[in-house]
Amino acid sequence: MSAMQVRLIRLSLIVLLLALWEFYARFISTSALVAGPSDVALAWWPKVMGDPGVRLAVLATLIELVVAFALSVVFGMLIGILVGSSNLGRRSVYPVVLLLYGIPQAIMLPLFVLIFGIGPAVKIAFGFSHGIFPVIVNTLAGMRNVNKLLVSGAAAMGASRAQQVRYVIFPHMVATVFAGLRLAMTLTLLGVVLAEIFVSQGGIGFYTLAYSETFNPSALMALVLTLALMAIALNELVRLIEARFSRWRE
Repeated sequence: MSAMQVRLIRLSLIVLLLALWEFYARFISTSALVAGPSDVALAWWPKVMGDPGVRLAVLATLIELVVAFALSVVFGMLIGILVGSSNLGRRSVYPVVLLLYGIPQAIMLPLFVLIFGIGPAVKIAFGFSHGIFPVIVNTLAGMRNVNKLLVSGAAAMGASRAQQVRYVIFPHMVATVFAGLRLAMTLTLLGVVLAEIFVSQGGIGFYTLAYSETFNPSALMALVLTLALMAIALNELVRLIEARFSRWRE
């Protein structure tokens, strides 16, 4: 099957889903609060994105998401590599990481508010708390996939620890690590939006709550789809970076 055929199948599936959604909203649903794709498209501009406040909210959410995700990647991979580099670290620290990962982050939001207030810092910190653990866990899992004989061979040939990580360990971790990064992106976005909904007066989360409370389904769905497109674009960026680091497999 050619790449063009694959793209056509994907496009056909998307068109089919939109058609079913429109048909349900127009002819089956009895609720006035169900908006079809045509209503959402008409509301997207100028009602939603034509509002300067909404555009600033989207930009603010994007910046907070990027900062929180970048912090999650940097600190998550650093902790994962440091912990996974020794048997002692894996046995002593890894169970603690899993314990913290198992705590529902939503119940920690009041604590984050007490520490960071209700500004952008709490949204970045809450998104960071969601994204860092998948990065740590998948980095540790990726390090387990590394052939220790290759690491020993590189060390025997005079490679420094940094060179071992860059040229031997990291290439064998790529698939697992980037699977964690894609999950971390989704969870980071969840954390940022939750903080915006409950403790903020700005960002996409604030406007989604405002639209839902004023029973404006078309504007609400337009904003939700904007958020979804933002997440898809960032995940596609992560996929392209993964493809860049995975060229050696070819």
